[in-house]
Amino acid sequence: MDDAEPLDPSVDSQQELPRRRVLAGLAALGAGALMPGCATNGQSSAAQLERNKAVVMRFKKAQGAKDQDAVMREVLAPDYKRLRGGMENLAANARDQGFPGSGQFLRGAIPDRVDVYEDIIAEGDRVGLRWRLTGTHRGNLFGIPLTGRKIDVYEVGLFRLAGGQIVEAWFMVDEAGLLKQLGARLPQRKDGKLIAPPITNAGEEGDAVLARLKARPPATEEDRNKITVAVSKSSSPPKDYRAPDYKQRRQGLQHMRDYGNAKGTVKFTPTYAFPDRRDHVLGFIAEGDKVWMHFNLRGTHTRSFYGLPPTNRRVEMPEVGIARFVDGKWTEGWYFGDELGILLQLGAVDMLYG
Repeated sequence: MDDAEPLDPSVDSQQELPRRRVLAGLAALGAGALMPGCATNGQSSAAQLERNKAVVMRFKKAQGAKDQDAVMREVLAPDYKRLRGGMENLAANARDQGFPGSGQFLRGAIPDRVDVYEDIIAEGDRVGLRWRLTGTHRGNLFGIPLTGRKIDVYEVGLFRLAGGQIVEAWFMVDEAGLLKQLGARLPQRKDGKLIAPPITNAGEEGDAVLARLKARPPATEEDRNKITVAVSKSSSPPKDYRAPDYKQRRQGLQHMRDYGNAKGTVKFTPTYAFPDRRDHVLGFIAEGDKVWMHFNLRGTHTRSFYGLPPTNRRVEMPEVGIARFVDGKWTEGWYFGDELGILLQLGAVDMLYG
């Protein structure tokens, strides 16, 4: 996540989490990646992948620490680019509104912030990291006055490294979940507008991705697993590409799914609401028994979306899916999308409070 302050290149950090707990958890997690233009498993040694993960973790743990500035000079490339801030939608709607700052690394708003790391993965020049941002809301947060409430929301970060430094990073926080936990509404802007994320049209269509991956015979378990995951974004996936006992641990639009269950509208999923839906794949990170897929859900709202009447608006929602394989079978899925962003595009943010 990210507090949008000039010195906060990412938004996430915490050195308070017991080191032993963090290191033990990370040692047990797998890693790997294939993004457009990045190296394959065979081109990166296990040692290099571990070094890349260590750089990312050093970057995270240094935020808010006494040696923060020195570490940042070491781990961030001179031309480092933050492609997306974690709280991108809250920051965009708060921009130029004169709200009090949230403090460096959000510690003015969440002084007891602790990031609980859950997963890390690396392949080629890419690293993916998933964590939970926890703490107590004790100061202004992008225009939201203090509530004193506890928060515990997911965040993911995708990193590209070169020469032992981070050159690009992309972040996404569960902003919809944050607003719900705070019992807060999106702060009103002076102009009365809502700033929705733009449609980027980035990524490759699923069929093109699948054809590209299949063009070369898979050499590793990771290659085979990526093909299986890519099948899910093709125009005609087979019925049995997942294991019979497959479990969905989290939905991409989890809060909207909860809303649908509560309102009796759960059948009006994104696939139903956007009948022209075509997700575009931005890349993969794969290692061991896991594959991370970064993609954009894209379509036109021409049918009910969890009870929201058609608006005929185009939508695009970034999403990260995490697949786990056992004996070559896709057995678990965990998905995380920009729910606040898609509701802003639909002009339907009030559905969060329904």
